[in-house]
Amino acid sequence: MDTQYDIIIIGSGAGGGTLARHLAPSGKSILLLERGDWLPRELENWDADSVFVKNRYVSPDTWYDKDGKAFQPQVHYFVGGATKLYGAALYRQRKEDFGDQKLSDDLERAGYHPFHAPCGIMLNEDNRPFSACIRCSNVDGFPCLLHAKSDAEVIGVRPALEYPNVTLLTNARAIELHTNATGTTVTEVVVERNGEIETYQGGIVVVSAGATNSAKLLLISANDKHPNGLANGSDQVGRNYMFHNCTAVLAISKEPNPTQFQKTLALNDFYFGMEGFAYPVGNIQMVGKSQGPMFKGEKPVETKLAPMFTMTDIAHHAVDFWLSTEDLPDPNNRVSVDKEGKVTLSYTPNNEVPKQKLYDKLKSMLNHLGMHPDHLIPRSAYLKTDIPVAGVAHQAGTCRFGRDPKTSALDVNCKAHELDNLYVVDTSFFPSISAVNPALTAIANALRVGDHLLERMK
Repeated sequence: MDTQYDIIIIGSGAGGGTLARHLAPSGKSILLLERGDWLPRELENWDADSVFVKNRYVSPDTWYDKDGKAFQPQVHYFVGGATKLYGAALYRQRKEDFGDQKLSDDLERAGYHPFHAPCGIMLNEDNRPFSACIRCSNVDGFPCLLHAKSDAEVIGVRPALEYPNVTLLTNARAIELHTNATGTTVTEVVVERNGEIETYQGGIVVVSAGATNSAKLLLISANDKHPNGLANGSDQVGRNYMFHNCTAVLAISKEPNPTQFQKTLALNDFYFGMEGFAYPVGNIQMVGKSQGPMFKGEKPVETKLAPMFTMTDIAHHAVDFWLSTEDLPDPNNRVSVDKEGKVTLSYTPNNEVPKQKLYDKLKSMLNHLGMHPDHLIPRSAYLKTDIPVAGVAHQAGTCRFGRDPKTSALDVNCKAHELDNLYVVDTSFFPSISAVNPALTAIANALRVGDHLLERMK
């Protein structure tokens, strides 16, 4: 097969998959490298026990925390990247950053301003027989068996592959980038594929492997011209890791909650502050409906003796919320890698006062919403492990962009300051993370950078 391409994109998630689709009509030869395979369409896609208890779709990586303790990150290496199991929440960040009808009525009566959650699902309410989405309860954290979720595989990669100039290689992990002798241009991408080492050449190389793995690839590609790693003259690569201060909780409704598709409402009343607290607090949104087996996955010790009908009964009365507050960029919260490729994710939580205030505020609202005021139960909707840093779905910030090469790794077009043909197009570029899901911003930025690349290649 060819080894020379106009563009090589490493990673097929929200950034890489979107970029591939945007560039595909250009006629330029594009190589899309995905370290994982196609996620199989199977009945287990919608089985809570398989997804949440057995971690069927969690990839077997091992990373280390700041104390050297090994943990399994909740990463998903498939065509489409992390979006294959995301909740399809596509919130637009504010410029300052960078359903259930009964519940909505109750919130409005209490003086709040709920709005319909922007979800990337292919639901045709006007013509349900032809709707891809069936409005099921298996959305948050599940793959979509029907391909009705707007993930990067369905919306990005598959349409891109309809063009003959686009090539996808699966099970192809980029392990190193080589530069020319002067260190100004990336000349080769070294790939491990099916146990063999291969090299590919690209006129433009785009890294879009996720905030941790993008930083890892740049750091491990150090050479005599870039002794601290590629794009790292500022010593910013790997630093300022963020992943949100999030709390997933369930409230117990006084009445059964028969809702199937629960992810319909959100609340930004406290996004920029609240009475008595003049700092940003965050976002409250509904999340996927609790199911009995999820509790077994999240709290296996506490619930192993509980009969499943008890867990299911709790789930029938559960109303599930996701509380999101931003964690602040801190250069000491960072990704590092040793010569053997061992990843260490050093993270110390910060900005926890707003997180607690948002939780307390929701708890104070429960009685007005027909729920038991003393039953707001923390739950980790995506984590089986007790190690907080393992929840990397919203990871961001390790290759921040900016105008000053002394304080940023990338310029405003997400090109490395120090290399002419190296770009990073995933959530790594975020200088801050805001308090909403990062997927839409990653997608929009990929389109923006795509426009820049199309102009550059004319």
